[in-house]
Formats: sequence, C-alpha cells, structure tokens
Amino acid sequence: MIGILVIITLSWLLLYLIEKKQILVLGLLPFGKRLIQFFIGFLITGILCILTQYLEAYLKSANWNLNEHITGNIILRSFWWDVKSVLTEELIFRGALLYIFIQKMGSRKSILISAIAFGIYHWFSYGVLGNLLAMILVFIGTGLMGYAWAWAFSKTKSIMLPFGLHLGWNFFYNTIFSKGPLGEVVLTLKGGTELSDWASLLNFISGLVLVPILVIIYVYYFVKDESEMNS
Repeated sequence: MIGILVIITLSWLLLYLIEKKQILVLGLLPFGKRLIQFFIGFLITGILCILTQYLEAYLKSANWNLNEHITGNIILRSFWWDVKSVLTEELIFRGALLYIFIQKMGSRKSILISAIAFGIYHWFSYGVLGNLLAMILVFIGTGLMGYAWAWAFSKTKSIMLPFGLHLGWNFFYNTIFSKGPLGEVVLTLKGGTELSDWASLLNFISGLVLVPILVIIYVYYFVKDESEMNS
C-alpha cells in the first residue's frame, strides 16, 4: 500500500509540474459515471476469463472443483492482492504518464508506447526474460491487452474503465481460477489430460490473443470518445 501512495504522490507531482493539472484529470469524477464504467469493464473481462478457463477445462477433459480449504478470509486477501497489483500497474501504465504523453504526442503514439511498455514489463513480471518464444508470446498477449486498456483510458479520459477491465481479468484469473502466484484459492482444475499441440495453440489464442482483440472491439464500437462528446 505504501508503494501505491508513493506512485500517487509522484503522479500528482508530474501532473502539476508538467501540465499544471491536479490528479483528478485521471478521470475519477463524476464518481457515479466512473463507477459504472468500472463495473462494466470488470464484468466484460470477468466473463471472458470464465469462458477461456472453461474452454481449457473442456480441451483437457478436466473439471473445475471448489477448493475444500477455501474461506472468506482467503478470498478477501486474494482479492485485495489483485486490487493492489492492478492499481499499481494502472497508475504506472494508464495514469499520469499516459495522460502527459497524450497531451504532448497525441493518442495514437501514446497508446502504442503504453502497450509496448506493458508488454516488455511482463517479460520481467512473468520471469520469461531470455526465453525467446515465451517473450514473444507474452509480449503479444499483454501488449494487446495493454493497447486495449490504454485506448479505453484515451477514449473515456478516465482510469476507471481500464482499471475495471484489468481487475476483472486478474480477479477471476488469479482468485477464482487459482492461476496466479497465490496458489489454490477458489477453484482448482482436477483430472484431464495434457493438451495436444493444436489444443495448446487454441488455448493460447483464446486467452492471450482473442480476449484482448474482443476487448479492443468493445472499446472501438461501444466506448464513446469523451473528447468528441465535449467538443
């Protein structure tokens, strides 16, 4: 939590020193509208995560089972971990720096820079640096997702929609389906067989390629550009 407070403080300083703006330009207001955007994003990626995880179970002929040792406290601690990690990444990649870049260079270049930086960052957070194939796959998946979330920030002029999109995926992926670094949380995958090469490719495409493309389509067609609305 201290790290988040430090990032918020640095974000405020950057915005004030470079753009003479307050941190509210990251789109926290009007709160009701932003909260709706957050929950819409959360539901969209949450549903997409559910679909991809059940596709994996189908391909493996496996089943998702409730963790017998799960408690409410474990779920809350895992959810809070998701919130902190997502908020940290959003403040870094879709916060003050992206806002400043958009003001200086325009949306297109800024969104692309944010997406590339997000993809490269995950080489380190996923621990794949040096494994060329893994680096390419991680860069494609997280870069595309970073592009979708940065575009959502640019169109809404708010961090709340990308925050919801990001948290929806991470919460279901890490906490509900126990795919994160916290180990078994709510559901565990039991039984089944190893995926064949083609099934593995299909599983990869659905999770790391198709999902961000669907989010990009959603942002393109269904998210209103607030700069055009206010012009």
